[in-house]
Amino acid sequence: MNLTIRNQKFQLHPLGGLFWVEKSLLLISDMHLGKVSHFRKFGAAVPRKVIHKNFLLLDQIVADFQPFQICFLGDLFHSSLNKEWELFENWVAKTPAEILLVAGNHDIIAPEKFEKVNVSIFPELVIDSFLLTHHPEEREHHFTFCGHIHPSIKLKGFGRERIKLPCFFKSNNQMILPAFGQFTGTHTLNPKKNDEVYAIVEDSIIKV
Repeated sequence: MNLTIRNQKFQLHPLGGLFWVEKSLLLISDMHLGKVSHFRKFGAAVPRKVIHKNFLLLDQIVADFQPFQICFLGDLFHSSLNKEWELFENWVAKTPAEILLVAGNHDIIAPEKFEKVNVSIFPELVIDSFLLTHHPEEREHHFTFCGHIHPSIKLKGFGRERIKLPCFFKSNNQMILPAFGQFTGTHTLNPKKNDEVYAIVEDSIIKV
C-alpha cells in the first residue's frame, strides 16, 4: 500500500512496518523482544519458536526494502535483559542498515548496552516536519508516526461474524503503527469520520 503524506512517499508493509521512500527509512514499532522469554521464565506455555519468528520477520522486511536506516518506535524490548539480547546483538551485527531507537515505556535496558552494539537511542526524532515518537502525540506543524497502542479494528460480516485485525491507524496529523512483535496483543480503536484505517489481512493491506 502506497501513501503520500506531506509530499513524501510511504509504503505500508503487511508485516507491520512503514517505509519512508525518500529517506530510505524503515519504521517499526513495538517489537517487545524478550517478552516470550520473560513469560516462559514464569511458567507461561509460550512456544519458544515465537522468539525466532520475530527475527525471521525482521529479516524479511529488511530484505524487502533494503533501507539505509531502521528506526524502532519504542518498546523494542519488553523488559530487562534475557537470552534474547544475544539474538538481537547477532541480528544487529549482520544488518547493514543504521539502527535507531526512539525509547518507549518498556525500554528499560541501559542505553550503554545499545551503544555498544551501535544502536543510537533518542527520546524522539524530528525529521523535516515529521515527528517520530513512541506515544501518540499531535504536535502543531508536525505529522506524527508512533506506536504504543498496538491498534486493531473490528469488522462485522453478515450475521454474527466478527473479526479483529491489526492495522495502521491514520488521523489528520498522525499515524499509529501496528505492533510488529508476534506476542504483543492488540487494542481496538474506533475510527472517527476523517480517520483512515489500513488493516492487515494475511499478506495484504486493505483500506477499510
